[in-house]
Amino acid sequence: MRDHFIKQLSEEVKTNKDILLVTGDLGFGVFNDYRADFPENFINAGVAEQNMTGMATGLAMEGFKVFTYSIANFSTLRCLEQIRNDACYHNAKVTVVSIGGGFSYGSLGISHHATEDYSILRSLPDMEVYSPSCLWETMEITKALIDRPGTNYLRLDKSNAGFTNRDGEKFELGKVRTLRDGTDLTLISSGGIMTHVLGAAEELEKMGLSTRVLAVHSLKPLDYETIAKAASETKGIITIEEHTVDGGLGGLIAENLLEKGPRPGIFHRIGLRAGFSSVVGSQEYLRTKYEMDQNAIVNKAKELML
Repeated sequence: MRDHFIKQLSEEVKTNKDILLVTGDLGFGVFNDYRADFPENFINAGVAEQNMTGMATGLAMEGFKVFTYSIANFSTLRCLEQIRNDACYHNAKVTVVSIGGGFSYGSLGISHHATEDYSILRSLPDMEVYSPSCLWETMEITKALIDRPGTNYLRLDKSNAGFTNRDGEKFELGKVRTLRDGTDLTLISSGGIMTHVLGAAEELEKMGLSTRVLAVHSLKPLDYETIAKAASETKGIITIEEHTVDGGLGGLIAENLLEKGPRPGIFHRIGLRAGFSSVVGSQEYLRTKYEMDQNAIVNKAKELML
């Protein structure tokens, strides 16, 4: 995803010199061409994410369209106060970009596991939260956020579902995408774990369970209408996220359906339930360990629906 993010940003900066990319001493291999081609649109703030965010806010208030970039926990939790008090409170045009959502940096341990960012950042006033599941969504969101007002969060994953767009499909920022249609069960997900969700849907289809798959690239704002439609047209909803279930995507959808209706016949959240993800290992290993991989999705769907 990060390669396609910088590819799209490089295209946009050719005609929009107000774009600035500010990195927390990260991404040099990925940014080599960008730095060479657009030196005036690149700043290395060093290993100082709080300063990076404060500086980005000041630049945004002077008219620049600023993207900050670092590993997920560093670009968000390390400088949460600056995101809240500086960027969000002043409605500054800052897009906080994180690389390594979920267990992307699984082998580096809890300090690099980004499993609380959805719930924390979506709670901030005037903050929008975006989490693409595929490469096409990554590029389209990057392009859309350049002129999006206010402060935004863009969560990028090391894994992705490839290109899920159909021929002629037009991207709508904030609109839930239906990747598969179905009448029995709806699987709803964000981020690179969509690869497991699509695999699970195919497997469930072979078992006779017609499965709808919704890709929610925008948690805030949320396309509630498409979610509600799925709740009324299918027999149950399972949400899948590489994130804690406390306040994440599943919690967000549950809040809206409980408050506004309709209530699905079956509802279950798949995500991190074990407290801190203290185990280390590859992203795929941790997805299996914490029961959010394809097999876990299929088994839970069978348990609830068959």
